[in-house]
Amino acid sequence: MAKKVQVNQLGCTGIEEQEIEIVERKGLGHPDSIMDGMMEEVSRELSKYYIKNFGRILHHNTDKGQLSSGNSNPCFGGGKILRPIHVLLSGQATDKYGGDDIAVEEIAIKAARKYLVHAVPRIDIDCDAIFDSKIVMGSSDLVSVYERKEEVANDTSFGVGYAPLSATEMLVLDVEKYLNSHDCKKKHPAVGTDVKVMALRLNGKITLTVAAAMVSSEVKDVRDYVKIKESVLDDLMRFCSEKTELPVDICLNRLDKPEKGDVYITVIGTSAEKGDAGAVGRGNRVNGLITPCRPMSLEAAAGKNPQRHIGKLYNVMARLASEKIVKEIPSIKEIHIKLLSQIGRPISDPLVAEIRMDSEDFDSDTKKAGEILEGLLHEFPALTKSIVEGKVGVF
Repeated sequence: MAKKVQVNQLGCTGIEEQEIEIVERKGLGHPDSIMDGMMEEVSRELSKYYIKNFGRILHHNTDKGQLSSGNSNPCFGGGKILRPIHVLLSGQATDKYGGDDIAVEEIAIKAARKYLVHAVPRIDIDCDAIFDSKIVMGSSDLVSVYERKEEVANDTSFGVGYAPLSATEMLVLDVEKYLNSHDCKKKHPAVGTDVKVMALRLNGKITLTVAAAMVSSEVKDVRDYVKIKESVLDDLMRFCSEKTELPVDICLNRLDKPEKGDVYITVIGTSAEKGDAGAVGRGNRVNGLITPCRPMSLEAAAGKNPQRHIGKLYNVMARLASEKIVKEIPSIKEIHIKLLSQIGRPISDPLVAEIRMDSEDFDSDTKKAGEILEGLLHEFPALTKSIVEGKVGVF
């Protein structure tokens, strides 16, 4: 086992034994998730262009970006966008290489537009959104990192991961994914893609607070809105009963005051059209969740370079390694992994790699877990490829 891999006892109460658990997920059409998705798509498209034209990924980090909300006038049976959403793409990218100019702005805006249509299918991309790119060339010292044959870290940072997901965490993921599934949209066409799910597990009971932007053109009036909401709630209760044995209470669009005509309707199914902004890194972590009861990194993984940036690679690797270890060693009940880089140091050789675990056979599992992690630390090229191909999620 590598000297840098340290294995210790978990040192805390396991998540399922904790009295209180809080879990959140910002869904596909939430403004923060939109920005994560757009900037990750920009990074992926730049990476593909660099590989195709120059044989390798060049320096870029498109992990900065801001969505400023537009303005809209939703009304039952219709509504319209009054002021378009404004998207600012930011970060750094190589725009000249070997004497060739690279159309970074064109690549970035095309990728962002494509993703926004995916996240908000009802948007008129030519009228309802404005895109502005301020992606510039990176600093010379960081650019030079990509000229080295050995893959070294371009930042001093850390990544964390854990496994397995708790029952509450799995429920939150499943609920959001269901609400944004084809089956749900077919059954409830009024449900937009801007969905946020917050869970509290307390005293053996789960309370879900769900915000779902309703599409005004699919709602006739207040009575119809109430009817639709009740139908969605009934559907969610049935769905949750199939996913967990714990009692579940669901609050949907809790600010609604239908008696006053005050309900959550939007024109295109996202709060980004009026009143809510978004930014990269303010949403889900690399496992798709926000989990204050678990170890978390504050890194904005989306948009970071998939070949050299630790803020992406170590967070994703820590998650995947945790999942692989608990799958292959069933006696491990819970595992946390922390990886720390040092700028200029080989990515496969972290300054420290720590495993903390709760195991039924700690002494025996220590060697096995360490060997698995050590082996995975040499698989970063394959991980980079999977990220570029969109096979590994980062938010």
